[in-house]
Amino acid sequence: MKTAAIIPVKSFKKAKTRLCLDDQIVTSLCKLMLKEILYVATVSPRIHHTYIVTKESKVADIATEFHNAVTVIHDRCEQGVNKAVALADKQVVEDGYDASIVIPQDIPYIKTQDIDFMMGFAAPPNFAIIVPSRAFNGTNALVRMPADLMGTHYDDNSYREHIKMANRCTRNTVPIFVRRVMMDVDTQDDIRFLLANVEKPHIAHKIKDIIYGR
Repeated sequence: MKTAAIIPVKSFKKAKTRLCLDDQIVTSLCKLMLKEILYVATVSPRIHHTYIVTKESKVADIATEFHNAVTVIHDRCEQGVNKAVALADKQVVEDGYDASIVIPQDIPYIKTQDIDFMMGFAAPPNFAIIVPSRAFNGTNALVRMPADLMGTHYDDNSYREHIKMANRCTRNTVPIFVRRVMMDVDTQDDIRFLLANVEKPHIAHKIKDIIYGR
């Protein structure tokens, strides 16, 4: 089963507004998290290629660090996460991938074993695996087979909506809880939780340095 990762990336200046941080700090934080996600995706034996969908010009430079393992799809209009994923879905299917895993750029504690665990619930020829955010109102991982099994419904209680949508498309809908994948960065409370629950000390140290200057 050939699986592609899809990572939608907002323009850094439009990202993480709820953190209420300086633009330069947000940009540095976004770069750090994206690099970590790309590292995990590109070394995972379960993921065969990674697609980033973005309008952010700085992302192309980051992607080149991972050579041919990452493809950047330019999102000229930047009309939201759902449109971005739809763009990637088309490319992923055209390129012959069987399944896709949509992951955000802001789950820096994810590890390859988390991807292994999620993909262990795969049930070809069609299935959906859904991992919620820590608050259970978002979706921090969405695995689909076929790769375009269903559209996406981010930004509006997406965890619940994705389960409903998946149940209409397949009998194999699997909601699972993966601690590190559920730990995202949207608010100051998320930052505090992340730093209080250190899963990757080197990443936690870098986040502290970016946000607090130490």
